[in-house]
Amino acid sequence: MTAPTTANGVAKAERSLPARIAAGAAGGVMRVFLVVVALFWLMPTFGLLISSLRGPSDIAESGWWRVFSAPAELTTENYSRLLENEAITDSLFSSVMITVPATVLVVVIGSLAGYAFAWMDFPGRDWWFMVVVGLLVVPVQVALVPVSRLFGEVGLFETTLGVVLFHVAFGLPFAIFLLRNFFAEIPRELLEAARLDGAGELRLFARVVLPLGAPAIASLGIFQFLWVWNDMLVALIFADSQSAPITVALQRQVRQFGNNIDVLAPGAFLSLIIPLAVFFAFQKQFVSGVMAGAVK
Repeated sequence: MTAPTTANGVAKAERSLPARIAAGAAGGVMRVFLVVVALFWLMPTFGLLISSLRGPSDIAESGWWRVFSAPAELTTENYSRLLENEAITDSLFSSVMITVPATVLVVVIGSLAGYAFAWMDFPGRDWWFMVVVGLLVVPVQVALVPVSRLFGEVGLFETTLGVVLFHVAFGLPFAIFLLRNFFAEIPRELLEAARLDGAGELRLFARVVLPLGAPAIASLGIFQFLWVWNDMLVALIFADSQSAPITVALQRQVRQFGNNIDVLAPGAFLSLIIPLAVFFAFQKQFVSGVMAGAVK
């Protein structure tokens, strides 16, 4: 009996019994490991959910894991009180009014600028792109004081528009850098064929570039949405008490009342579940955008 051979006729060495057992078990062990890691990372979220469904006295007496032995403690009363708290409900609306425009503007402007840097010739294009790359390393904290003074002079300080503009300004460098590199991978022949068919730059951008760049644009939108929604530093400085988002509202609840976990827990979980829903809704596009360009 001859040893099994490869396509080139070279004999393939037989693996030892321990090697075959390890190879067969590798897939199952890896799956179990990934499940354990996922459960470990989801535990704080699950604990927050259980805490948001327990009464104040139950939370003060024991940890959230007690619910497994006393499921009768679960109640939706905390969420009823949360909906009666105008500071929290108004802050949720303010979060939407800040996050949605900041995300849409960054995606639209970043897409147009990324296409221009990738496929349009204009004076100083490479130098301007180097400026964009340099802006990626500028931390938000450096701009807080000068931008605050600027917004104060033009009447944008402590306004929703001021918060949106700040997020757009700091989101655009990453957006332009990401989309420019993605759009540059589009085959030149495809764009030239569209131009030969009479397509102008705007039509070429809308009919060819945008559909091909949908995965990267979706990934950018998710990143920007999560960053703006979870931000507290910028909103704490530039937003007033009437337009503060949910992150600032929860921080003020802690400062005013200290240990009102019956309000903080459902508020924090509600603040958490919205970006999670956005992420899972666009999960397929996000994975496609992350993997774009990894395989030629």
